[in-house]
Order: sequence, then C-alpha cells, then structure tokens
Amino acid sequence: MNKLFHTWLKNEFPQNYILRKPLAGSLIIALFLFIFIILYKPLNAHESMGLSYTATMAIYCLIAAAAAFSFVKLIKHIGIFSEKSKWTFAKEVTSILLILLGLGLVIYLAGFLLEPPANRWNLPTLLDSLTRAFLIGIIPVTFFTALSYHQWLNQHTYTYRTNKEGDAEAFPEEMIHIQSRLKKEKLSFYPSQFLFAESDSNYVNFYLTLEEQVKKKVIRNSIGDIEKQLDNIPYIFRTHRAFLVNLKKIRRKKGNSAGYRLKLENTEASIPVARQKVKEFDQQIDRFHS
Repeated sequence: MNKLFHTWLKNEFPQNYILRKPLAGSLIIALFLFIFIILYKPLNAHESMGLSYTATMAIYCLIAAAAAFSFVKLIKHIGIFSEKSKWTFAKEVTSILLILLGLGLVIYLAGFLLEPPANRWNLPTLLDSLTRAFLIGIIPVTFFTALSYHQWLNQHTYTYRTNKEGDAEAFPEEMIHIQSRLKKEKLSFYPSQFLFAESDSNYVNFYLTLEEQVKKKVIRNSIGDIEKQLDNIPYIFRTHRAFLVNLKKIRRKKGNSAGYRLKLENTEASIPVARQKVKEFDQQIDRFHS
C-alpha cells in the first residue's frame, strides 16, 4: 500500500491554474476571498481603525493577492518546481501548502498595520492567521486543482507511427544555415536532424539529432526570427509562443481542445501546443503522418 501511494505521488499530474497563470490566479483568489468574507464574515473578521468592514476586507484581499502572486513566482524559480520539470501530485500539494503558508504569514504581518495596537508578537496570533489563510484560501486553490484534474482525465492520447514513405531522410536534403544576431555565431543542420527549438530569453535552444544523439545548440536570436528563417520547411510548426517543432518527429500527443503535450522521438521533452494552435496543428500534422 505504501509503495502504491508513493508511486501515485510521483505520477504526472496537471499543474494548478494559479501556478500556470500567477497574475490571473491571484486576482481570482482575491475576488473569491472578498466575496466569501463579505457574505459570511468568517472567523470573527472585523473592520480596522477608521475603515469600514468592506474597505478593511478589500485591503486584506488585495494584500493576499499580491502575496499569492509573489509566492507563486518565487516557487516557480525553485528548481524542482520549474516549468521544465515533471509536475507531480506531490509537487502540487507541496506548492499549495507553501502558498497558503506564505499567505498566512503576510496576513499576520498586515495585521500590525490594519488592526488596533496590541501585542501581536505571540504564537497564538500567528497560528490564528495561518489557520484563517488555510481554511479560506484552500477553497479556491483546491477548486482549480480539481478542475485541472478533471480536464486531465478527459485528455486523449494519440500515437503516431513513423511514416517512412516521403520522409525527408529518404531524399537528398539541403542544409539549413541559421543566422544569429551575433556575426560570429552560426548554426547549420539538415531538416531531418531538427527536433525542436525553444525560446530562452534572448536565445533560442536548438535540439538536433547529431551522431545518433540529441544535442543542444544555442544561438542568440528570437524564436520569431527563427520561424521566418525556417518558413520554407512545411513540417516545422510553431506550436507555442516559445516552441518550434518538427512535425515528422512527433510520436505522441496528449490533450484536448484546451491544448496538447507532445512527445518526440529520442527525447523525454514535453512540448506544449497552445489552445489557439490546436486546430491548425491537427490540420498540419495529418499531412505528415498517415
């Protein structure tokens, strides 16, 4: 039983909307908290000095939104919670607990500014703030977790077989010469060697099959400019604002109309297809996989 539970914690899990969209998620949390507190006045919430109850709660909720946004951004800079790493249920729960803990601490400190003067430097007051943040904040956070999980369960997986007939590898190819913004940099490869390219700030990371191994090559440029340079190759497709993919190298897609995750040959990378790109992607990939 323990082994099964441990395996389940490590299985792939959809990331919470609040973690994927920190700004929108934080504003939704603030709006939910405000409506909930105004309607139900939970946990003996009361107005501050010189402010109405509504104004006091609005300030608390805005502070909570700013705190949630800051903690999400901070968490996403931690290696194990980065977007490039596999997301699991264990990471989902841990990140939620860290966010709620951060909210509780910030609300505790905000009380020194908004509440009447009192001795707040004590453990019971701190625990009270943490409890309030957890009991109220857990509702919108777990709602998004449940929603993501429901969408994840309704995903479909498609597997593509290698279509040898008409493959670029079967015909002579012209080498591609990629131009960099730095004159001293250059990158050349054959189309059949290209797996995908990923934007990384002012650089683009190319992942190529060279000498039967996937190797990373970096060039200073924008993904948009690289897309223009590869425009004459019909099976290289912009799946996302940060990714270009060789459609012939795709072996599996998983997802639904909200977006796909792609698996390519010879790599464990998971490439996103944005929601607005799904329809065009489906039309294009059918041209190169039968």
